[in-house]
Amino acid sequence: MKRRVIGFALLIVIALSSVVFADQITSEVVVALGKNLSAEQRQQMLNSFGVDESVRIVEVTNEEERQYLGKHVEEKLLGTRAISSVYVEKLSEGEGITVQSNNITWVTNDMYRNALITAGVKDANIKVSSPIQVSGTAALTGVIKAFEDITGESISEKEKEIASEEIAKVATLGDEIGQEKAQELINNVKIYIINNNIKGKGSIREVVKQIADDLGIELTDKQMEQIVSLMGRISKLNLNVDQIKQQLKDISGKIDQITDQNIEIGSILDRIWNAIIGFFNRFF
Repeated sequence: MKRRVIGFALLIVIALSSVVFADQITSEVVVALGKNLSAEQRQQMLNSFGVDESVRIVEVTNEEERQYLGKHVEEKLLGTRAISSVYVEKLSEGEGITVQSNNITWVTNDMYRNALITAGVKDANIKVSSPIQVSGTAALTGVIKAFEDITGESISEKEKEIASEEIAKVATLGDEIGQEKAQELINNVKIYIINNNIKGKGSIREVVKQIADDLGIELTDKQMEQIVSLMGRISKLNLNVDQIKQQLKDISGKIDQITDQNIEIGSILDRIWNAIIGFFNRFF
């Protein structure tokens, strides 16, 4: 009799453990669907992500998309509907960010990855998809929204805005000089100014100019000003190169090459200003 009772108790424990474990797995995945998907398209997206209606689902609207990207993206790219959708799976610490996309025409996987790092997203497996070809602008908002839902951590409005500005400006620059060149330029500049704690506008301009020259990229005055403005805002975020390397494992060697560069930066006043900022940042 005792053996039966013990056996029955063990079965209950195992069953409960299985339920808890299943709940933990489910809670690590959130899907953000475009608000304007039809019922058929919604099911298509769930199927493409390998999940069903039991998964945690949040929705992204065109209004949310416009809130963060409206100032930086042409009207035709924003449209009036939110269609692109995302699957976000939280990974263990140190696994980094991976992005796969389907039917996204304007934003590349690397653009998503780098903008998400700027926003503070980390250690996540991300799939971006759409039932039809779209620019993919709504997906950035979707990833951030899903990531906040999984972790219970809020990403600040400032981080969301700067990440949205980054993805818009890189994609726009990509239309003008090529996607790969645009992404490499922005990423190299971002890593260099973060690693060297460069915040002065004149110093940032010197870094952009030198790195653009090294990559064989000629920038117009307008392009230069847009990049300097973006980098000025990024320089004020709480980012560090070690975190970026952890999230972009596949290019960690390339990041080391960038940080090893020695760029002659700005005037003496700029250097003094950067040194003062660096001194106080160590304390605050």
